[in-house]
Amino acid sequence: MKIKNLMLASTAAIACTIGATAQAAPPGYASCVSEPIAQFDGTVVDAALATPELSTLVDVVVAAGLADALNDAENITVYAPTNDAFAAIPGDILGAIAGDEALLTSVLLYHVTEGTNDPRAFIPPARRNTLLGQKVYYSYSDAAPRVNNAAVSCSGVKVSNGIVWVIDSVLIPAL
Repeated sequence: MKIKNLMLASTAAIACTIGATAQAAPPGYASCVSEPIAQFDGTVVDAALATPELSTLVDVVVAAGLADALNDAENITVYAPTNDAFAAIPGDILGAIAGDEALLTSVLLYHVTEGTNDPRAFIPPARRNTLLGQKVYYSYSDAAPRVNNAAVSCSGVKVSNGIVWVIDSVLIPAL
């Protein structure tokens, strides 16, 4: 099953838009952008499997039945919450999300955008549509790039079918 078939939005194509203004780069912007992007020989799922701090993400991707779809997808960006990010969600809320496959799928698709986006390169305000059909927003705070309010690692991992950025929070879509 392809990721596009899993989209809850009824649009035929995902429109990626970016809003930008002529603002100055935020503090810390230059140092973060200069961090190299690592290379990994495998897919986004392979990279997550090889990263111990993403084991909870792997578990929920498998539980939602999205592993094959993410492996087959081309040219995607995945914002990958760490184990600590999942642990920060209150147990009853995490249990409710994990116990509802449709809800879990929605939350996970909200972490994926089309194209290999580099959140370090966006001068706020900027936004992209996710595979859920809702937007994520990019900004800078405390010298770190952010997607919504989650801090993004300064170094992404380029994989065979896209790029992975580790984030410190789970992104929750409007439901």
